[in-house]
Amino acid sequence: MSLIDRIKELADSKKVTFAEIERNTGISNGQIRRWDSSSPKIENVQKVADYFGVSTDYLIGRTNIRTIDTEEPLSSQVMFRMNTDGLSEEEVDELKDEVNRFLRFREAEIKRERELKQDDKA
Repeated sequence: MSLIDRIKELADSKKVTFAEIERNTGISNGQIRRWDSSSPKIENVQKVADYFGVSTDYLIGRTNIRTIDTEEPLSSQVMFRMNTDGLSEEEVDELKDEVNRFLRFREAEIKRERELKQDDKA
């Protein structure tokens, strides 16, 4: 699904037109329709994403997940950014567990390094 298709789908669900989106986001009149034949500025893609409350990755078709849940653990956010096509659900879960273990390890290392620096200053 193209960028325009995603925006059209979102606009239809909110019952708004491209012109309304452009007015409400400060994008030039008729600009969104031109995105099929020309590359949009990332700032404008971000404005549209913010308007609909979705991620830019969703708009450009990199994911079918509309938003990144900031309440979600960091490991799940990392997995969101990772291409897991071709992996079974069990393999994805194993990968999440491994990412969690690594993040806990790095967190402990960072805290240990911070403590060593503070001891050196004392």
